Amino acid sequence: MEFKVINQEVIGFNKNVSLFIKREDLIHPYISGNKYRKLKYNLEQAKAENQDTLLTFGGAFSNHIAAVAFAGKEYGFKTIGVIRGDELESQINNNPTLLFAQQCGMKFVFETREKYRHKNEATYQVDLMDQFGRFYLIPEGGTNELAIKGCEEILTQEDAFFDYICCCVGTGGTISGIINSSLNHQKVIGFPVLKGDFLKEDICKYAQNNRWELNLDYHFGGYAKIDKALIQFMNFFLENTKIQLDPVYTGKMLFGLYDLVEKGFFPNGSKILAIHTGGLQGIQGMNIKLEQLHLPKIKIHV
Repeated sequence: MEFKVINQEVIGFNKNVSLFIKREDLIHPYISGNKYRKLKYNLEQAKAENQDTLLTFGGAFSNHIAAVAFAGKEYGFKTIGVIRGDELESQINNNPTLLFAQQCGMKFVFETREKYRHKNEATYQVDLMDQFGRFYLIPEGGTNELAIKGCEEILTQEDAFFDYICCCVGTGGTISGIINSSLNHQKVIGFPVLKGDFLKEDICKYAQNNRWELNLDYHFGGYAKIDKALIQFMNFFLENTKIQLDPVYTGKMLFGLYDLVEKGFFPNGSKILAIHTGGLQGIQGMNIKLEQLHLPKIKIHV
């Protein structure tokens, strides 16, 4: 697959702090950012095992579900998505992510939230095999050892210029790969989109050094939670940089970075690289939700 990634300077702050964005979102319109990185070696492994079906898990607006569905269509796999929330079965046509995945050929299993919690248990996965036959399993969010290997390729020799590498954190796979490929003089900072510090334990399973930390202050209440301040920031950022951010991941990270710079967190002269992990497909669905909540919409770059 051909793709283009550039490091785009977006601002030099008053304290001589420089911020660059690594445009991983430009990799592919549907398999973009960290989803491409996570799937790359998993798809190779599935082919090597002569598998013809991919099965994975996700929520209503999951970037991962959309990426796996398109990857299956693109590379000749059947795809199955186990979706959190049985009420969504009747709402596919009103859900841009699920409708897209269905149009790519993905079949769905809609589970109650209670049953979905057992998705990683062997007995549940055996039941899926009884129902669908042999398949290649990709975890929720795509994080496994092969995903870490792919994410280790996000940083390149050109990125040795930077002092800080920043990324948003969902399941911990992307930041683990970045930590492993970071250089001795670099500090990796993760911005979790989930409440709590339980991700540290998951990251420690894969991370090969301790030059990293998580900032827990910018989750906006938890996964897919959003407020007027974040929307205003994202729209401001788009207007001034022409870079579209997503509200679940990269938008929160950039909001946090701007706030930390204003508070003097980064030393004078710091050079920061923020990883844009894609996820833009979810904006359409989020705008539907924002309209229902009578909140401003996220502007779309054209």
